[in-house]
Amino acid sequence: MATAGTKGTIKPCASFNAADCVQKLRNAMKGAGTNEDVITDLMSNCTISQRQEMKIAYKSTVGKELEEDLKSELTGKFEKVIVGLLMPLAQYDAQELKYAMKGAGTDEGCLIEILASRSPEEIRLINATYRHKYGKSLEDDICSDTSMMFQRVLVSLSAGGRDTGSNVDDALAKKDAQDLYEAGEKKWGTDEVKFLSILCTRNRKHLLKVFEEYKKISKKDIEASIKSEMSGNLEDALLAVVMCIKNRPAYFAERLYKSMKGLGTDDDTLIRVMVSRCEVDMLEIRSQFKKMYGKSLHSFIKGDTSGDYRKILLKLCGGED
Repeated sequence: MATAGTKGTIKPCASFNAADCVQKLRNAMKGAGTNEDVITDLMSNCTISQRQEMKIAYKSTVGKELEEDLKSELTGKFEKVIVGLLMPLAQYDAQELKYAMKGAGTDEGCLIEILASRSPEEIRLINATYRHKYGKSLEDDICSDTSMMFQRVLVSLSAGGRDTGSNVDDALAKKDAQDLYEAGEKKWGTDEVKFLSILCTRNRKHLLKVFEEYKKISKKDIEASIKSEMSGNLEDALLAVVMCIKNRPAYFAERLYKSMKGLGTDDDTLIRVMVSRCEVDMLEIRSQFKKMYGKSLHSFIKGDTSGDYRKILLKLCGGED
């Protein structure tokens, strides 16, 4: 479960009282209409762990699940945000992965985003939650819904086997960089497995050294080589892995920007990133967003969304800078 920290916009509520929250929620849902402002304030002013206490208190007091009552009162995008905020992060991620593979189409962007950005520990918790909730392994569903090298990259990431240490082996870093160069730029055709085996298993500090050595050898950034050697979902997946290794908040800033850029909004991506990162690293994401796009994330959300959906997203954003 994510814990509130200095990098998130959502902090523990010092005056939190689960019983008081339950009473406010009951009043907000009582009668003909629903007071969505009260629900917004309650959900955005406490942490995931405090919301779990709220859920337990609600069930004990009312004899019903809080999530079900909220679903019966709310609709659309606002409902999606509120219900998402009620879930522990691993449960939310597992749900989003399942939805990404449900039905006729596949949301490859969602699969890449979650699997490329979560830590090995978080991935292992997602796997356990997924199997418990859906009765199937995440890997089985990935294999039945994707194919070829893209499938193999996702399966590798979903294993949660990346080295979590911080040791940098200079000789191995030079060899890894040379191997990547010979697997792509230097030859006709691309050895994608070599890219997978290095990018999806080595620890972050080691990979940063590999990228440094790679640029010396090829005179190009690793991203430029991936773009010239790969295409489609495989290219997107490996670029996401590299970006998350180099600067994870910048990766999420780009995801948010692209979700709101142009005609129409990719609500699923916007909601998922705001809900999943608000307690983890939203302050860093906001800072990167401003640096990369010259406007605040707050102003983008304000100009691109509307209604109670906008109010709760602005609360999760946490500020105008």
